[in-house]
Amino acid sequence: MNGFEAIYLYAGKSDLRKGIDGLAALVKEQFNLNPFQKNVLFLFCGTRSDRFKGLVWEGDGFCLVYKRIEAGRLRWPRSQQEAVQLSQAELQRLLDGMTILERPTIKKVNCTQVF
Repeated sequence: MNGFEAIYLYAGKSDLRKGIDGLAALVKEQFNLNPFQKNVLFLFCGTRSDRFKGLVWEGDGFCLVYKRIEAGRLRWPRSQQEAVQLSQAELQRLLDGMTILERPTIKKVNCTQVF
């Protein structure tokens, strides 16, 4: 999966029972993006993290891709309910089973007292 002008990931759970029309409507209504942008990939993951769908407009129609991972799971970001734009490298990391959202290891604290 490469050669896309842009890649958007729906960071949350999607209803993978939806087909082309349902996912295109989700792109328009939830992302506030145009699903008819040529060579732009929109990715959706369901409740189970072993499968996802991709939607892309090819100029003469939509292409809907469905992939089920046989062993392992995707590290799909779940915390946001918006579209996250990915680079090609981040997409590859996601498909390789790695996380794409780095989490800080040091937490910031607001201290008000000295012990």
